[in-house]
Amino acid sequence: MNLKTFQSLEFNKVKCQISDFALTDSGKNVINDMKASQNLKQICSWMDEVVEAVSILEKSNSVPIHAMDGIERLLEGLNKGVAFRPNHLTKIYFFLDACHKLKRFMKDKEILAPRVTSYVYSIEDLPELANEIQRCIRNGTVDDYASKELLKVRKQISIGEERLKEKVQHILKSNKFKPFLQENIVSQRGGRFVVPIKKEYKGKIKGTILDTSASGSTVYVEPEEVALQQEHLHYLRMEEEAVMEQILLYLTGLVEQHQRTIKMAVETMVHYDVLFAKAKYSRLINGRKVSVNDRGYIRLINAKHPLLGKNAIPLTLEVGKEHSALIITGPNTGGKTVTIKTVGLLTLMIQCGLLIPSDEGTEVSIYQKILLDIGDGQSIEQNLSTFSSHIQNIIEILKTANENSLVLLDEVGSGTDPSEGMGLATAILKQLYEKGATLFATTHYSEIKEYAEQHEGFINGSMEFDLETLKPTYRLQLGKGGESQAFAIALRLGMHPKIIENAHYFTYKEVMAYDQNSFNERTGISEIEKQVIVNRHAKKKKSLKDPIEKVNLFKLGDNVHISTTGEYGIVYKGPDSTGNYVVQVKGEKETHNHKRLKLYISAEEMYPDGYDFDIVFNSKENRKKANLMKRKHVEGLTIEENNQ
Repeated sequence: MNLKTFQSLEFNKVKCQISDFALTDSGKNVINDMKASQNLKQICSWMDEVVEAVSILEKSNSVPIHAMDGIERLLEGLNKGVAFRPNHLTKIYFFLDACHKLKRFMKDKEILAPRVTSYVYSIEDLPELANEIQRCIRNGTVDDYASKELLKVRKQISIGEERLKEKVQHILKSNKFKPFLQENIVSQRGGRFVVPIKKEYKGKIKGTILDTSASGSTVYVEPEEVALQQEHLHYLRMEEEAVMEQILLYLTGLVEQHQRTIKMAVETMVHYDVLFAKAKYSRLINGRKVSVNDRGYIRLINAKHPLLGKNAIPLTLEVGKEHSALIITGPNTGGKTVTIKTVGLLTLMIQCGLLIPSDEGTEVSIYQKILLDIGDGQSIEQNLSTFSSHIQNIIEILKTANENSLVLLDEVGSGTDPSEGMGLATAILKQLYEKGATLFATTHYSEIKEYAEQHEGFINGSMEFDLETLKPTYRLQLGKGGESQAFAIALRLGMHPKIIENAHYFTYKEVMAYDQNSFNERTGISEIEKQVIVNRHAKKKKSLKDPIEKVNLFKLGDNVHISTTGEYGIVYKGPDSTGNYVVQVKGEKETHNHKRLKLYISAEEMYPDGYDFDIVFNSKENRKKANLMKRKHVEGLTIEENNQ
C-alpha cells in the first residue's frame, strides 16, 4: 500500500477524522502513521479490540485518558544530570494519578471487554512516587515541609525580611531624612530594599545608588544601615535555592528509578487513546465488524463511503465466487468512480483494523497490494499527456498485479482514439484477469460491456439512472451493462421519436420503434409543447411504423483499413443485423464491426464492372471444383469455405 493508494482513496482524510478523536499528540501521531496489515489474524484481532472499545463507550462515554501532554518528551530528559522543575514533577504526578483512575475504570469492564481491559495490567501503580511528589511539590513550587533544612532556612529568610522592612520603615519615618525623600514608600530594586531620594539630595544619605527614575528626578538608594542585613538575606536565599535543588534532584532520581514502569504506562495509555479514537470514529460512521478472508471474495451489503456522510448511497455487490472482474458502465457523474473508490477504501480500512459502515453479512478480502489508476494523473513536471500518464501507471500495475492484488481502474482506455482505446482497454482487462487479480473497472465502451458478457469470470454492472428526474440514483445494478441514456434523455426533453429511431439504427444497426405514446409518457410535456415540436418536423414527418432503410456503409470488394489491427482487407460480406462485416485479410476471413472499418479504396476504383470476385475470395482449387460441379455431379466432391 503506497502513498498513491492512500491519497487516491482519500484514506488520509479518514485518518485525519480519527485523529481528531485522539486526546494526545502521541495518539494522533500513531493514527497518522497507521499502516495496513496483510495478516488475517492480526486484522481480526484489531477489529475485535475496536468492537470491545465501542462497547465500553456505549456504557461510559468518558474514558480517563488525559494528563499525557508532554510526558514522553519529559521522560527523554531523564539521566542527564538535570533536575526536573516543580511543574515537570507535577505533570508526572498527574499522569500517575490518571493511570490509577484508568485502572479503576477498567476494572468493572472485564466481562464486557476482556481483551481491552487486559492491557491495563501492564500499568503498575507507583503510590510511593506519587505521594512523595505530592508531599514535596505544592502550588507549583517546593513546599516548606519538603525537608527540615528548607523549613529552617525559609524561617530565617522570613525573620530577616521582617527585620529589614522595619529598619527601612524607620528610615522613612525619621525626621532627619524626611526632607530628602521623593515619596514616603519602600521600593525594591534587584531584590534589595531602597528608599526614593530627590536627585539634588542624593549625597545626604550614605549608601549605594541602585537605580534612577526614568525622568532622572529620583534616585533609589540602598542605605548603608540596611546593606549588611540585605547581604545576609541574600546569602540565605542562595542557601534556599541550594536546598530546593537537592530536593528536586532527589525527586528526579525517584522518577529515574521507575522510568521503565512509567514508559510502559505511557505506551499503554497511548494505545488506549488510539483504540478509543478508532471506536469513537466507528460510532460516528456506524461501523461494524465484518467477516474477512484472503481468497479474493468480496460481498458488500449496503456498504457506504465513510467520507460522504448522509449523502452516501448504499452499495451492494458480490465478486470473487463465479466472477472476479466487475465492469461498471453508466453515465458521467453517475457514481462509477465513487463505487470503485468505496470498494478500495473499505478494503484499506479493514486492513488497518477499522470497522466499516455496512450491514450484517458483509465480507471483505485482504490483499497484499491495492493497485489503482483513478483520476487525472497528468504530470506537468514530466510533460506527459493524461493518456500517457495513465498508461505508464497501468504498465506498473500490469508488472505488479497477481492473485493477491485488488486492481481499481477508472475509465480504462480513455483519452485516446475510441477504437484503439477500446482495444487497449480490453487487452489490459484480459491480462489482469489472467494474472488472477480481483478487478474493478469503469468504462464508457459498449464493446467492453459485450466482452464481459461473453467471457467467463467477468460480470457487468451499471449505475442506475432515473429517467423521470434525469438524474443518476448512484445505485449499482449487477448483472447487466449500462444502456445508453442519451436517447431516453433526448425523448424526455422533447426530441422527435423519428430522430431517435434513426440515431438508434446508426448506432446499433438495428430497428427500434419509439411510438407516440411512449414519446408523450416519457416527456410529460403539454399538448401545446408537443404540437410545437411536431410542427418543427412536419416536413420530414414519416410514419413511425415504416421500417428504417438499412444503410450499407461498405460494398463487396471495398478495400478497408481495420483500426484495431492496423491491417487492410477486402470486404467479402455484410453487414449483418449488428453491423458486422466479413473481411478477407491475407487470405483469411475475419469478422469486424463497421465501427472499426474505414474505407481505403472503393471497389469501383479497384475493379472493372462485372469483375469476378471469386478470383479474390476463393482459392484456385475451389474455383476448379465449382466449375466441375456446374457441369456434372461428382460423388464426394466438396468445397470448403472459410467464412468465419
